[in-house]
Amino acid sequence: MSASVTVGILAEPFCYRWQVRAIERLKREFDVTVSLVVSNASNTDAEAESWNEKARIELDDFVQFADVIQRERAWTFVLAERTLGRTLGDEHRLWHRHSLENVDCLADAEFVPCEPRTENGWNELPDDVVSRLAADCDVVIRFGFGLIRGDVLTAPEHGVLSFHPADIRRYRGMGPPVIYRDGRDRAGATLQRLDESIDGGEIVAYDDVSLRGCHTLWDVFDRLAELQIRLLPVGVSNVCDPEFEPETVPDDQLGEFYARDQRRTLGFSGRVLVKNVIGRVRRRLEHARPPTETPDRPTQSSN
Repeated sequence: MSASVTVGILAEPFCYRWQVRAIERLKREFDVTVSLVVSNASNTDAEAESWNEKARIELDDFVQFADVIQRERAWTFVLAERTLGRTLGDEHRLWHRHSLENVDCLADAEFVPCEPRTENGWNELPDDVVSRLAADCDVVIRFGFGLIRGDVLTAPEHGVLSFHPADIRRYRGMGPPVIYRDGRDRAGATLQRLDESIDGGEIVAYDDVSLRGCHTLWDVFDRLAELQIRLLPVGVSNVCDPEFEPETVPDDQLGEFYARDQRRTLGFSGRVLVKNVIGRVRRRLEHARPPTETPDRPTQSSN
């Protein structure tokens, strides 16, 4: 990628640390300018830096538990296990949140708050925002706004890129929780150029990674986030290469779609919860085990 490329970002009011690191790596490896950051102004409840400082369970956590259980049902107990793990030092720093205004690699960009039009779970950006993205950006990276459709997908010259933390030819929709439940020893991440399908866009970058040493679902998320950090520069470079041909996956070769409702069932969430608990115990035992000692060789006596 020789010519300078202007990049737009679609984000919530914050970025996760892995997303920040991915943008930093992209800017470090190529001549890239982040010109525009469009933030989801409809997300008014998101905590940023304060979310990172969780050190103990407080009264508010019990109030939120009651609210979340109505929405997430049995999956709430998996989320509670993650919260408990954080209070015990299992921080998973790649998922720490940083307010957009505090992200140094976005300091030179223009920030545009945007309230999308939402219908049946899909979001469409207003025409004036789409026009700005078309005029100011060669390619857009989606780190927020959920499912998006409409003119924004084709407004930038090279489209809108988005990660799916799984192989879309095997796991669409809910990726890592199903991969973890199934006990896979490897998992992939797909960088797609979005179209108006769910996890069915053109593949512009893909790789997979071993899950060895991942004791919990949250370790799997970390491993895939690290992979996505490495993949972002590859995908942006690919779409800007006029000779690159993205991979289009026919509908009959796309993986099964796993809806989020599935994780809310007792059977699914119970299996993940049990695996997480067993994994934490196994990790603690491994760390407590003393290193294997090599026995001293007997000294040869000389005659």
